[in-house]
Amino acid sequence: MKSSGTIVLCSHLDSACPMGKPRVLSGVQPTGNLHLGNYLGAIRNWVEGQQQYDNFFCVVDLHAITVPHEAASLAENTYRTAALYLACGIDLSCSTIFVQSHVPAHSELTWLLNCITPLNWLEGMIQFKEKALKQGENVSTGLLDYPVLMAADILLYDADRVPVGEDQKQHLELTRDIAVRINHLFGRDDTPIFKLPEPLIPKAGARVMSLTDGTKKMSKSDPTELSRINLLDPPELIEKKVKRCKTDPQRGLEFDNPDRPECNNLLSLYAILSGRSRETVAAECADMGWGQFKPLLAEAAIEALRPIQTKYEEVRSEPGYLDSVLKQGRERASEVANATLRRVQDALGFSRPVA
Repeated sequence: MKSSGTIVLCSHLDSACPMGKPRVLSGVQPTGNLHLGNYLGAIRNWVEGQQQYDNFFCVVDLHAITVPHEAASLAENTYRTAALYLACGIDLSCSTIFVQSHVPAHSELTWLLNCITPLNWLEGMIQFKEKALKQGENVSTGLLDYPVLMAADILLYDADRVPVGEDQKQHLELTRDIAVRINHLFGRDDTPIFKLPEPLIPKAGARVMSLTDGTKKMSKSDPTELSRINLLDPPELIEKKVKRCKTDPQRGLEFDNPDRPECNNLLSLYAILSGRSRETVAAECADMGWGQFKPLLAEAAIEALRPIQTKYEEVRSEPGYLDSVLKQGRERASEVANATLRRVQDALGFSRPVA
């Protein structure tokens, strides 16, 4: 982006990134506002490592409807998420940004994989069991089946690496199991149908916990907005959330005390957002009380998010820019995904339509 406010759209097809780089596939659900946990735990790592890879970053709106959602806000949340990808630093010269539902091959491949995936593989998924307990009798088939959709997302793009946290490792293992099963049933030894993706383990230290409970991850699904700092929160709201976040009665702040999870979380956030080492922060805050520390954390969060918010407003204010990004992203993603889908259809014995 130019400082004048005019945004230059880079062509994916004329990408400056050398061909032959390993391919990465990842995405975030457009459910509500992206928060510091999404950024520090995922998107920042995408940005820092993106020059090493040929990247496909999608907004996974099909995953967003596996739980009850607000239909009126889904489209806007999708555009907001895509704009935040750009605002956080995703580079279109080596990355493709697209919306999952804009590429029908995701849904089509999911059905084909469904017919090959044993039901008991899905019933044993930990996240399904946990979320199904919360939804009770209203649990949807989509919630049971979304790991297969995730497998389709990954396999469509012949991804070499998939960024995964602890809560997604089981899903990547399922993806590999499905790929192995289809390769065995329908492929040939010299020409497997699917590439087996490997995990891309993010660097340690970016696990962001709730502001209201230091033992739980910061999450968009938490019913209280006070539990998280959203990337687009204005300064006064950030100050309010930090001021009201959960602490303990002890004076003097420290890392890694298992009896003080909130203290460890807030200190870790301060270190990351201020760009300081843990050692420097530990020395600075060793004798502080919470009343002295909270304004420092709020200011660090405000300053860290200011450039993201400025770029976001620039992206959204440029007429047609975001639509152009997503159009080019859809075209490139569709080219790759449709080739994979045809390969799978041929292997499974489907006929080709007459031109």
